[in-house]
Amino acid sequence: MVAEALLEAFKSDKELSVIAFNSAMAGYNKLHMFRSTIAAYETMKSNGISQDSESYCQIMEAYHRIGDMDKVSSLFDEFESSKLKLTPLAPRAYSILCDSLAKSGRPYEALEYFRDMKKKGLFVSSLVYSSLIISFASIRDITIVEELFEEAEERKMVRDPEVFLKLALMYIEEGLLEKTLDVVRVMNDANVKVSDCIFCTIVNGFSKRRGFQSAIVVYEQLILQGCKPGQVTYASIINAYCRIGLNTKAKMMFSEMQQKGFDKCVVAYSSMIAMYGKAGMIRDAMKVLAQMKAKGCQPNVWIYNSLMDMHGRVKNLRQVEKLWKEMKRRKLAPDKVSYTTVISAYNRVRECEMCVKFYQEFRLNGGSIDKAMAGTMVGVFSKTSRIDELVRLLQDMKAEGTELDGRLYHSAMNALRDAGLENQVKWLQKNFDAMQHGTQL
Repeated sequence: MVAEALLEAFKSDKELSVIAFNSAMAGYNKLHMFRSTIAAYETMKSNGISQDSESYCQIMEAYHRIGDMDKVSSLFDEFESSKLKLTPLAPRAYSILCDSLAKSGRPYEALEYFRDMKKKGLFVSSLVYSSLIISFASIRDITIVEELFEEAEERKMVRDPEVFLKLALMYIEEGLLEKTLDVVRVMNDANVKVSDCIFCTIVNGFSKRRGFQSAIVVYEQLILQGCKPGQVTYASIINAYCRIGLNTKAKMMFSEMQQKGFDKCVVAYSSMIAMYGKAGMIRDAMKVLAQMKAKGCQPNVWIYNSLMDMHGRVKNLRQVEKLWKEMKRRKLAPDKVSYTTVISAYNRVRECEMCVKFYQEFRLNGGSIDKAMAGTMVGVFSKTSRIDELVRLLQDMKAEGTELDGRLYHSAMNALRDAGLENQVKWLQKNFDAMQHGTQL
């Protein structure tokens, strides 16, 4: 209110008013009050106050920050056509325009203005290089990205971590994995810290493209180059060690991660629990769960699913029931895997009534049938002669597009024949007679 009152008082003095309005717009921009900047600029124009280069830069900045890129472009055209274009603020106006075009998905237009800046001998800021490199990396124009990056590197204009991250992502998406290591080399040469995000991106890129063994090799290379893993990278490399059975290394990494203070990573705990489960070391898996809780790290549904599966496989229903109740008590909604796991556990000890109970709960909650769920329930309904429910299951499978494999097909067929339901047998043959290579329908 004070600012508006002062502007009202100053607007009659043409020389003072330009300074006052520019100062107000600069202040509003710093406070992210971009609509107030625009209002001040409109007042300036309506009162016939001539805009100088500072005025144009402030209003372009405001429109840029609210995402009105067309307005930025039109203001720049107005600015460029005026006699102000050779002022010291021209590089700033060009920078705002280039950044605006690049971020709005118009990188080639931004590139033309960038080249125009260079022709005119205007200073090109690191912001312009960063915006252009990030924009072209997003559309994977490698040639232009590398030209811009090399030029920026020579001028020591690249220090933005996002630029390096975008470069790494681009090379991974294009399958040029070795070039991600060049990105790290450039960062080290420029004394730019390799963030956990970039470290993890490279490790996961190798893992996805070349497998877990390659991810481990590149992780160890980057460690030798001085890269420091954070929580996300630790979680990724622990998962890699677990997946290829290097359990001792996984435990070492897990211990190191905890010592570094990263002791609340659900993903790392999940990997360790799954590893112990795969090795049949259920007590160790439960110890990891206890560690999680002691650290105040809440287990997720995936962890409960893994633990219930472990106990279900050894027919420890008491522990399965305990975990199920604990999961519900923590207000974690069971997913499809949860229901499939608990139903499979009861099926192993032939408690078919409990299988049916959980299946009905699953369907009431809107769960859809996949091959794993169907495989268990076809067997349950067949063994207990629940023919009506078996037929309904088969109908639901057909409606939901779930395929039967050959084993389940014959199991269902035999159950229907044993019940003397020839019409249902014919229906099953008609609707599921698309056997492919003797294994799938």
